Amino acid sequence: MDQMTPTPFSAEDFRARVAAQPLAHAADDGDHRFNPGHPRLKPAKALRDAAVLIPVVDHGRDATVLLTKRAEKLRNHSGQVAFPGGTIDPTDPSPEAAALRETFEEIGLGQDRIEIIGRMPDYASGSGYRIAPVLGIVRPGFSLALNSDEVDAAFEVPLRFLMDPANHGRDSRMWNDLEWVFYEMPYGGQRIWGVTAGIIRTLYERLYT
Repeated sequence: MDQMTPTPFSAEDFRARVAAQPLAHAADDGDHRFNPGHPRLKPAKALRDAAVLIPVVDHGRDATVLLTKRAEKLRNHSGQVAFPGGTIDPTDPSPEAAALRETFEEIGLGQDRIEIIGRMPDYASGSGYRIAPVLGIVRPGFSLALNSDEVDAAFEVPLRFLMDPANHGRDSRMWNDLEWVFYEMPYGGQRIWGVTAGIIRTLYERLYT
């Protein structure tokens, strides 16, 4: 391989793929792609704006993605695997700022360790959110300080694993007597599924196919 060519699944390769795609200008993504015409996707009120950080940790040839496990005591989506992030506040100047703020509040990862390299199109979720997925490269060697009110754990998953379609299983559950389909990607005893897995699947389809 040419020494100037980034190795597959490195942070530099990820950066190059993001730079080659007009991600922020494409149509919205979301759960509707996996559940076309489902009545759950016709909310009675407007979607709430949120932002998440997709933190790709630069470990040389094999980057990882930093994920969290939401606190079991939370009222909504308790115990689920998620990207760091949350609701965009009126005081946040941009989705990128909201994602960085929420990341620091949840796991103590400061923006001095994070380089924002782009955004994916917004992801509309069946749970009523319009999520801005912010793409970032994280410099390793950090230490985390988890906010126990929001996060029970943080862990890294190889980018190589997440971008392999062989690891993208599909499952479903019933919602008001109708089937709701979602992706799931079990890894290391953690179940990555739902919106988080949907965003990962969309990232794979946009950058790695």
